[in-house]
Amino acid sequence: MINKRLLIKNLLSHNDENSFYDKKQKLSLNSKDGKAKFLKHICALSNTNPENNSYIVIGVEDEENKIIGVDFFDDSKIQNLVNAYLNNPPKIEYVNVPFPSLQRHKVIGLVTIYPNNKITSLIKNVWKYDKGTIFYRRGSNSIPVNVKFELRNTNKVIVEAIEKNASNNIEMTLDGVFDFINNHKQEYNPKYKVFNEQFVLCWAGEKKVLNNEEFFSRVDIELINEQVKIFFSALDDVQISYNKNSFIVTEYIFLGLEKQEELYPLEKTIINFKENGKHDIVKEFLFIPPKFDINIITIIYNTCNDIVTKIENKEPLSDVELEDVLRLPTNYLICYLHGFVEVSKQLRKVKNYIRNLEDKTTYIKYKEAMRVIRKVKYH
Repeated sequence: MINKRLLIKNLLSHNDENSFYDKKQKLSLNSKDGKAKFLKHICALSNTNPENNSYIVIGVEDEENKIIGVDFFDDSKIQNLVNAYLNNPPKIEYVNVPFPSLQRHKVIGLVTIYPNNKITSLIKNVWKYDKGTIFYRRGSNSIPVNVKFELRNTNKVIVEAIEKNASNNIEMTLDGVFDFINNHKQEYNPKYKVFNEQFVLCWAGEKKVLNNEEFFSRVDIELINEQVKIFFSALDDVQISYNKNSFIVTEYIFLGLEKQEELYPLEKTIINFKENGKHDIVKEFLFIPPKFDINIITIIYNTCNDIVTKIENKEPLSDVELEDVLRLPTNYLICYLHGFVEVSKQLRKVKNYIRNLEDKTTYIKYKEAMRVIRKVKYH
């Protein structure tokens, strides 16, 4: 098994980006140019590495090669984006890799582009890039092809050597387990379990009982062998179960109008550990959104929009509006679930304002609301 943290260190040791790996400070998949640039790099790395994996490391400051981290990204549907825009799309995988130097909620993102030995091109226009364009890597640049393009294998030996040097071992696994347990307070009940005598999984969360059922909040789950964070949540309520070969996480969210909030199942994640030394992760979307009086929702939507307009114009908010800001992400999410599709655009307008609030819970709710919107949109 490859230790993803060690793999990232080995990639970064090359310092400069090259034809088999790229590094980014962050991904901006919500913007047209950010999405287009991401697709361009996937296309270029796939075409330049037809017989070996290639990588994008996210959360690294480019000039000094400094690890700064990004938020945990749990969007398993990123493959759908690649499939929608690329001809002969490669299989890609996004994993979240914790680093000791980062805050608990920060990780390094690692995108693996698996080889498919086919020429990949844009299947439709995206931003300023035209349908049919083929990209490849020249050094650290992803550039369009102006001549007839042929796949060539140039990086297979060096990438295989890097991956071999990132192989996991018993010492790394044991250190990973102790680090996880020592980095989580006892009230978060840190635990570990071995599956199929090969995989070591650690988890922690604050236990609570709701309606006579056991839930966990502030949940953190890591697959120690690969040094990958599989699940992280600051607010959601989670149920955990496991058997001999599987670990199952069912995620719930509190949702509703003020003083009418209820738990709704959002998504089930099943990690299946196989006898051949491999594992797969299956996600089942469970969410059935609540329905409220559309007239009430329309009033809430208009009130939220008025607050956003005031913030944009730097107008002072009343005491009531300041209280409403604290529920802005949740109220907007409910509006989105009732057909108001401009919600994410409105929320992004006040992202910086919410992030700078003294009450950091509101910003966490902002990120949770955007995550749920993204999941609902995909499904």
